[in-house]
Amino acid sequence: MSNALPLAAPARPRRRGPLAAFLRHPGAVIGLVILALVVAAALLAPVLYPTSPWRMVQRPFVPPFTLERVPLGTDALGRDIAAGLMHGAGVSLIVGLVSTLAALLIGVPLGALAGYLGGRVDDALMRFTELFQTVPSFALAIVLVAILQPSLSSMILAIALVSWPPVTRLVRGEVLSLRSREYVQAAIVTGQTTFTILRREVLPNTLSPIVVLASLMVATAILLESSLSFLGLGDPNRMSWGFMVGAGRTVIRQAWWITAFPGLVILLTVLALNLIGEGLNDALNPRLSRER
Repeated sequence: MSNALPLAAPARPRRRGPLAAFLRHPGAVIGLVILALVVAAALLAPVLYPTSPWRMVQRPFVPPFTLERVPLGTDALGRDIAAGLMHGAGVSLIVGLVSTLAALLIGVPLGALAGYLGGRVDDALMRFTELFQTVPSFALAIVLVAILQPSLSSMILAIALVSWPPVTRLVRGEVLSLRSREYVQAAIVTGQTTFTILRREVLPNTLSPIVVLASLMVATAILLESSLSFLGLGDPNRMSWGFMVGAGRTVIRQAWWITAFPGLVILLTVLALNLIGEGLNDALNPRLSRER
């Protein structure tokens, strides 16, 4: 009789949750830190700079890091660059988040209906979506803001109206692959309504790609807002990064900092959101999670 002990079964590797997988992505963590700094700047702007960022506080063209009161210098009218950056952070975040939410509210229902119902409904909704995609997004946004008069609400509406078609196409593709699943067919057999099936069975399983796309859409919306403000189509009552870049373009050789600092902030914010999007994609994609 052998006294050898049976070999223990090899331990199965523990699967990390989405949050752990996200935090193990170095780029995503860096992006999250940068985005947290931008949010903190937007929240602290009324505290650190309670007066209007449009107010003249020093002589024009003060170079950066020369006066403690204006650490990043002043522009051509003596306005504080640091105050403008902090107040502009709130404008960019509001436009990016609200316009993305509005685009999702338009694109997700249309994509879900097109993918689930199919047939003529799918054809009609896709032709309607393609109608918006035939016009360049930036050109359409300029036309809409010019018609509605430049303001924060008109920019949000214009950006939302040019941003929803990719959402519709993404959701439609996901729903097309889900509507033949067993649990969806079981819900149909039990007599549940189309709205109930979409709400309970289909849309919850499309959240992962929607969340990833939404993070990238916020970055695109911030770029669109900056571009519109650069062209003078921003809200005239709110300081924004795009306006600051546009205001310094004519004196860039004389005062480079007026354009450089807001341009750098736009670059870092958009980069941070793209890094977060990559981290979310790795964390929420089950195939990538299994490979790792």
